[in-house]
Amino acid sequence: MSLYRANPGDGIAWVTGASSGIGRQLALDLAAEGYTVAATARSADKLHDMALAASGYAGKIIPLPGDVTDADVMEAIVERIEAETGPIVLAVFNAGGYLPGKGSGLQVDSFKNTYDINVMGVVNGLVPVVEMMKIRKRGQIAFVSSVSGYGGLPLASAYGASKAAVINMAEALKFDFDNMNIRIQCINPGFIDTPLTAGNKFTMPALMPVDRAVKRITKGLRMGGFELTFPRRFTWWLKLINLLPYPAYFWIVRRVTGSGKS
Repeated sequence: MSLYRANPGDGIAWVTGASSGIGRQLALDLAAEGYTVAATARSADKLHDMALAASGYAGKIIPLPGDVTDADVMEAIVERIEAETGPIVLAVFNAGGYLPGKGSGLQVDSFKNTYDINVMGVVNGLVPVVEMMKIRKRGQIAFVSSVSGYGGLPLASAYGASKAAVINMAEALKFDFDNMNIRIQCINPGFIDTPLTAGNKFTMPALMPVDRAVKRITKGLRMGGFELTFPRRFTWWLKLINLLPYPAYFWIVRRVTGSGKS
């Protein structure tokens, strides 16, 4: 028997980090498919504007502002969705942040803030959602991670480690979730043209527009397996070099990124 896969007629889609970038476009695209989308981010104004932008769609967007780093707030949002709107059948934990971390200027707060958003921001929503899905014996969950989690990259000591944790978490949970008929997926994009990447001062290979990236995500949610990664001409290359011995890996990354140059 195949694992459950959500559709708009079954209940609510919940998207975190929904006020910009991938989260915003995903919420809009899911609403266009007919979902009622509960959209969470810190900016109430941006969520309100997005809900207006979805007017006339087959589905709709319900703004539910909140900070993913606050476990009590996230639990309250899940309870409110379930009580007032309907069962959450699809949860996409997308909220994330990036702070560059150069080895010569490490800061504790950079690591803590990154982990609070990228790791605990997933956990804080995941725990109450799974409690509801477990009762219903079905559900679909997706983590938005990154190819930065495949292996260490320059300036990504905090970000990459947090995304590696999310990938590992998804892999570990799949065993138990399969037994509960909860489908779990891990979304590992390359460079996507979003506000998160806009400040990058280095070359971003195979940079993908956000609308194309989200089309890959929505298709993967409907049809894909455990991992959704794109663009493959870039992400599979990263997968490959992480299979190499460390001396070869470090040599290639240094050559490609120019790291280590003064």
